[in-house]
Amino acid sequence: MASEWKTLPLEECLDAIIDYRGKTPRKVDAGIPLITAKIVKNGRIQEPTEFISPADFDDWMTRGLPRIGDVVLTTEAPLGEVAQIGQLPVALAQRIVTLRGKRGLVDNNFLLYALQSEPMQTQMKGRSSGTTVLGIKQSELRKVVLAIPPMERQQLAASVLKALDTRISLLEETNATLEAIAQTLFKSWFVDFDPVHAKAEGRVPDGMDVATAALFPDTFEDSPLGPIPQGWRAASLSDCMELNPQRVLRKGSLASYLDMANAPTQGHRPAEITQRELGSGSKFTNGDTLLAKITPCLENGKTAFVDFLADNEVGWGSTEFIVMRPKAPLPPFWGYLLARMPNFRAFAIQAMTGTSGRQRVDLGSLKQFSVVVPDDGVAEAFEKIIEPLRARIAAASSHADSLSQLRDTLLPRLISGKLRLPDAQVIEKAIP
Repeated sequence: MASEWKTLPLEECLDAIIDYRGKTPRKVDAGIPLITAKIVKNGRIQEPTEFISPADFDDWMTRGLPRIGDVVLTTEAPLGEVAQIGQLPVALAQRIVTLRGKRGLVDNNFLLYALQSEPMQTQMKGRSSGTTVLGIKQSELRKVVLAIPPMERQQLAASVLKALDTRISLLEETNATLEAIAQTLFKSWFVDFDPVHAKAEGRVPDGMDVATAALFPDTFEDSPLGPIPQGWRAASLSDCMELNPQRVLRKGSLASYLDMANAPTQGHRPAEITQRELGSGSKFTNGDTLLAKITPCLENGKTAFVDFLADNEVGWGSTEFIVMRPKAPLPPFWGYLLARMPNFRAFAIQAMTGTSGRQRVDLGSLKQFSVVVPDDGVAEAFEKIIEPLRARIAAASSHADSLSQLRDTLLPRLISGKLRLPDAQVIEKAIP
């Protein structure tokens, strides 16, 4: 019943607000993960990229220590991204506040989803300041009002949403494993030449059937790149790839659009595809690889493989993508896996020109990247192995997208109490 609900300012709903704004820790290459605003996205804490030394931890974390289940909120650039701490130890950076629901009043899981709801996001933006970049002061955050249902309803609402998020996370972890397998296989065959080395030493290549092993030579030959498998060839990137191939879209037509913000830094599937009227930008079809060419997007790993369009559909995106497509018989996904290789990315970064902060890859230089191209039989065998992996990743990504849409649909109804408890319980049991 509505009479059982309470409406209180956030500061009365919390046992702790931990805020490290105004301090900058000394960062190291490895150590205790640092939660920054950059890695809090879409309700999750992404893989940390910055760390502090364990020796500095006690001196840095003097304003309070987070606990498992605490909610982290970005206060600026961007404002309003929310996630939950799932493991310790972690250090907290600037532009992050950590919130802990008051025992017996606010469930932390409920708080996680309530802060993602439109009413709470609207309140935070309304109390923010700044023109180019919006930010919220702690004094204003404390005044944001939270509608609090009875604890049983909080916990049930959160459990439904949490079950969906858990399923989505499992699908994403499976995809990460499948892509790691694909990248390992690519490196083994086309960078380290493991099957050829094995045959040269009189061994059967690991994990390979007889028919596939027979496609590989057992000797090497000299090339400008050094020894390469006999019958394979050394080539430049432009010899084996189409770069920015011609694609036709009628001006002003509505088409699938990928902006740079939604290009993935890990995995090949973009976070979101929208529909937008064609303007100036790159054009692509299924089977193309999109490589960010501008700093810091290239260094951050923004790279996508296009398998999200309908058959024969042409999409478009940021002008800051280089579109890559392998020439037959190299399979399309071969191009994406090459673009994820550390040596390729290092070469692309070295090929950047321009003023500091606005550097871009020089396409003429990138074309000179050296590649070892296998013979047709090996290329076709690789496609037979790799295409089912890619298809599984795509299917799991589509399933995760459907679950995300269901979560986003349910979230406002569960948080506001518009969805009845019995209906919520049915939905929770039916989550695939």
